[in-house]
Parts: sequence; structure tokens; C-alpha cells
Amino acid sequence: MNPFIQLGIRHDIVNAISELGFENPTPIQEQSIPVLLTGSNDFVGLAQTGTGKTAAFGLPLLELLDFEENHPQALILCPTRELCLQITNDLKNYAKNMRNVHVVAVYGGASISDQLHQIRRGVQIVVATPGRMLDIINRGAINFGGVKFVVLDEADEMLNMGFQEDIDSILSTTPEDKKTWLFSATMPSEVRRIAKKYMEDPYELTMGTKNTGNENIEHEYYVVRARDKYAAFKRIVDFNPEIFGIVFCRTKIETQEIAESLIKDGYNADSLHGDLSQQQRDKVMKRYRDRSLQLLIATDVAARGIDVNDVTHVINYSLPDEIENYTHRSGRTARAGKTGVSISIINGKELGKIRQIEKTLGKRFVKAEIPTGFDVVEKQLFALIHKVHNVEVNEKQIEQYLPRIMDEFKELSKEDIIKRFASLEFNSFLDYYKNAPDLNAAADERPRAEGDRGGDRFNRTGMRADFTRLFINLGSVDGFTRGDLLGYICNTTKIAGKTVGKIDVKGVYSFFEVANEDVQKVQSGFKGADFQGREVRIEISGEGSSESRSGGTSNSYKKREGGERREGGFRNGSGYGGGNREGGKREGGSRERSGGNSGGGFRDFSGKRREDRGERRRKF
Repeated sequence: MNPFIQLGIRHDIVNAISELGFENPTPIQEQSIPVLLTGSNDFVGLAQTGTGKTAAFGLPLLELLDFEENHPQALILCPTRELCLQITNDLKNYAKNMRNVHVVAVYGGASISDQLHQIRRGVQIVVATPGRMLDIINRGAINFGGVKFVVLDEADEMLNMGFQEDIDSILSTTPEDKKTWLFSATMPSEVRRIAKKYMEDPYELTMGTKNTGNENIEHEYYVVRARDKYAAFKRIVDFNPEIFGIVFCRTKIETQEIAESLIKDGYNADSLHGDLSQQQRDKVMKRYRDRSLQLLIATDVAARGIDVNDVTHVINYSLPDEIENYTHRSGRTARAGKTGVSISIINGKELGKIRQIEKTLGKRFVKAEIPTGFDVVEKQLFALIHKVHNVEVNEKQIEQYLPRIMDEFKELSKEDIIKRFASLEFNSFLDYYKNAPDLNAAADERPRAEGDRGGDRFNRTGMRADFTRLFINLGSVDGFTRGDLLGYICNTTKIAGKTVGKIDVKGVYSFFEVANEDVQKVQSGFKGADFQGREVRIEISGEGSSESRSGGTSNSYKKREGGERREGGFRNGSGYGGGNREGGKREGGSRERSGGNSGGGFRDFSGKRREDRGERRRKF
């Protein structure tokens, strides 16, 4: 008998979740479902991400609601669009054998008219982000007078994102006799206050020790020099050939720059942050779930609610501003009882933050060494051998080609064939990592001094002196992200991705840098080119050293560029945790924010110095 039946879940639901791979309940499900099925308690559940909280509250809701009635009976509030969609899809999957179950996802960045239409047709469960939900309430388009249950999922993150007032306003429209179920990965004082405010003698369930991490996650950190951070990051990735990971950054700019650099270097990577439209976010997430992407580069908030199976590694390219965010980041791996690795790449001054996270989580971090070039080459070689050994052979399809294959190999011995197959990819790694330097830094080493820009030379605008900035009349309204535009430029002009510098995508136009010697080739490549019937124009930007070569461009472009560049600008900052809130805007009515900036300056991959702006946030 399926253990979920013994918990009190009926057969049609158990049959559905069995098909989804639910064999045994997780600890949070085993202990919370019997309590919630009574429907008589307020509830506080504290458990780490990836422990099965959605089923813990979703299965009891499906048992308790009356699906013959087409009015809102349950409201689930969560912090992000991705989590909203994930919960909605999970509930629909759990209820696929039930009749007349209507679940609506309400979130910013999607058509509000479509969401209103679904609500008018009848709905029993509403899953929503606070900003968009409040918009719909203010339009008088929904009545929560019959709501029996309110679920606050990822409550700590909703408060961290500044949704306290929105939550107060939303809950004021619900009946006083409703039951409130609160789930959170951590229990800061703000969450404790919300429990006291909205609940009466709640049943409390804590899985593990408060604020501790998943026991199945190994935590490692690497100490590197600031100028070697990106090279060290790539070497860690190369040392883990089967990596399927999420890389966390503090800012949208850092996220975009890392993703763009990885794409140029031949990695399957893309970025996820608050500036992407919902369509762009969905496109990136589909590629990641389909494993077309190996690395997803994301800000903290953009990655909340990403529930992707078998994430092997979480990499903290930059440590978060707050300890709680480290818990959420690392929880993207080792989900549903599996194992995973959380890696942090730090400089010597950040060791104190690692010690504070260790103390909070109650887990010792392992100081690891950046692998040598030889180590990486060896690991890649045997990963290739392992792949060849385990490949599934389609005997029927390959049979017709075997005579020609055998004829091609007839003069080669078994050893020669093995050497050649092994060398197919081995040679490229061998060349790349030949004479690779040691990237490990001493634990007490300080970052580079102000003004030390490494090997590249820069003009007074911060652009590399051997690059020229170009204007193109295509932008985000044409569906381009930085990665898309990079691919479009390279495919159209036949130049290598490594010769393209910084890409700055605007609304209806963009800017990109190319090596000076490739400017003519790019202009020639785009001559006569069109995009969806519109002529593509390429002009040398009138900014910086390029201006003297081009004689300048129209003032309108320079004004527009100058006005928009403030969006990605930085003010001087120092210390740790001085980040600003990314975004903070309403997208289609819903606040969708991304994580904070670093307090100290950091250098992008061309060697430029960038420093942070924004209000101070609580430090470690």
C-alpha cells in the first residue's frame, strides 16, 4: 500500500502522485499532512527548500476543498513568478484524476486580462504573487469572502522582498475564521511576527534545526585573487564535466556579463534576472529544464521558485548580502533527498563571512583547491571515456553503416582507434590548459589595489582601447537578449564570439563592442541585412575613442544612451552587503524584485572597475 494512503490521502490523488514518482512521503509531508487534513489548525512549518513543502500543503487542500463550488476557497501567496507557476502546475498534476478542479496562477509580467478571464470562469485555488494579487483585488475583480485557507509559502522571502504591506492588504480581504498555513525555510523575527499577527495558537513543526541547511549538501569554498575569479570559476566547471548548475550573482549586470562571457567561451549558459520579460524568462527556463543549458546564471530573487530536478551544483560567484539567502541558494540542489554541492568563490577578505555562515548553518565548509590544468584535462578525458563506454548503441540503425566504418578503420589497431576517439576532445583541453597557472590565493591575500586593471588598457570612458563601440537598431523589443544578439552578430558577420566585447541591449536599439580590426568586417557583414523585413543598421557609436573615428552620431542616440546608462551605473561603495534592490518596479502590476548589489567594487572580465550603488542592507 502506498504510504500516502495511510496518511489520509485518497486513491485518485495517490494514483496521480505515484505517476509523478512519489513513493514515500518526505519528513515534512509525513508530519504535516495528518495535521493539516483536520482543517482545524493554523500551522507554521519550518523546513528547507527542496523538502517537498508544495505537496505538504497542496495534498491536504485538495482533500479539504469543495470542488462543486466555483468560488475562491484557498489562496496561496508566494514571492516570485517562477514559484507561482511551479505551485500551480504541481497542484494541477496532483489533481489530474479529479473533476472540476480549477487553479489559477496570478503573477506580474503576464496578461492580467487573461488572468481575470480565468477568475471569472470560476476558480477554487488562487496561487499568486502579492503585487499582482493586490492589483486584481483593487479592481474589485475577485471576492475572497469564501476563502477557508490561506497559505504563505516562502514567507521569509516575501518579507525580505518588502511585501509586508501587500500581504496585510490582501489578508484584510479574507475572513477572520480562515486557517492560515505558513511555510518558510528560515524563521527570522519578521516571520515570527507575521505568525503572531495572523494566527491563533498555531501548530508548529520544525524539520531539523532552525536556519540550518540541507544535510545532503556539501559546502565548499575556494579562495582566489579578484583578477582570477572568472578563470577559477571556469576551471571548477571544467573539472565537473557533468555539472548541471545554478550560478548566483548579486546584480543583473554581473549576471549578464558572466553569461555572455560563458557563451563566448563555448559553454551552454544563459542568464535569468528581473529585467527579462516573462516570455524571455520562460524561454530561458524551458531551455534549462530541457537541459539545453548546463549553467543558469541568476540573481537571488529571479532564481526563487526554480524547482528543477537533479541540479548538481550551486555556485556562489558572489556571496549573498544576507545569510538567509545562502540557505535559499544552496537549497536549489539536493532536492527530494538527493545530494548536491554548494560552492563559494571568495577572496581572502571574505573568510569571515564563510565562518559566519558555518556558524548559522551548523555545518563545516571544506576549503578546496582550484584544480590544476593537469587535473582538469585528466577529469575531462575519463569523462569522455565513461561516456563512450556507456553510450546506448542503436543496433538496427548503425548496422547499415558498419561495413563502411570497418573499412575506414581496417588499417588501425584497436589501440589506435581508442587513442583517436579519446583525442577528439582531449586535444582541445590539453591545448587550453597547457602551462595553466595556479589560481589559488592565500587565505589572507587582499584584493588588487585600486587602479590595478590587469593586462588590458582602457580609454577614459572605461572601454578597452583596442575595441570600437557600434550601434545596431535591434533591441529587446525584437526579442533579443545579450546572448541572442551575440549569436546573431556572429552568425551574420562570421566573426568569432571572443572578438565581441560588451553588449548593451536597450529597447529598440543596442550597442556592442568589437575588436578594432573587425569593425570593417562587421559593417560589411550587415550590409543589406534585414531582420523580419526591417533593414538592419550598424553605426559607430559617438562615444569615447570611437567618436574621433566616426565623426560622431546623431545627438538623439547619444542622449538616449546617456540617459539609459544610469540604469547600470554604480556609485562608490565599500564593505559587504551594501547592495540596492534590483528592479523594484511593477511589471504588469506585480512587484518582481531581484537581489542586492555587492558592497565592494568588482571587476568585469575585461578588467574594468565597477563599484556598487544603493542603500545599505543588513550585513553579515
